Amino acid sequence: MREYPISEQQSKEMYIEYSSYVYGIALMMTKSKMLADDITQETFLRAFQKFHLYDPSKPLRPWLFRMTINLIRSTQRKQRWLTFFGKVPDDAMSDSLEDLILKNEREQELWQVVNNLLKKRRDVIILHYYAGLTLQEVASILGIRLGTCKSRLHAALKQLRENNEDNYLLIPIKENMK
Repeated sequence: MREYPISEQQSKEMYIEYSSYVYGIALMMTKSKMLADDITQETFLRAFQKFHLYDPSKPLRPWLFRMTINLIRSTQRKQRWLTFFGKVPDDAMSDSLEDLILKNEREQELWQVVNNLLKKRRDVIILHYYAGLTLQEVASILGIRLGTCKSRLHAALKQLRENNEDNYLLIPIKENMK
């Protein structure tokens, strides 16, 4: 059995508190239940292995989400490479984001619109509104400046408003995603 620099109790508490958020981020960004499961598992294994590098004076959530985002990007790079060579994983993109997460039609419409955003804008929307991270945390996780993060958020919201003339779809972003 491998030794980790984190106690069993700490690891259980971390997993219980953050696993649903990590899984949700992974699912929303990969659109695959199987990949989201794998990324969630790998995120926590890495977090347990690298816990000695974590600075306890800072919040744990951004550290975990940064790890999650890095794993998602790595996985997506591998998928693009496999696609380039004609070896697409069977279940990589088979699950629909809306079918897996959202239950009512209004939320499905909202996430359909969000899903049509450019990836850079969508990432900011998901991390800020779904994960509830501050813009400073989002910028840190994505490795961009705060001003860039704000401009992407502004551009995403502007695009959502333009694509949704009724604006009733945007209400859940502020009500349900906090």
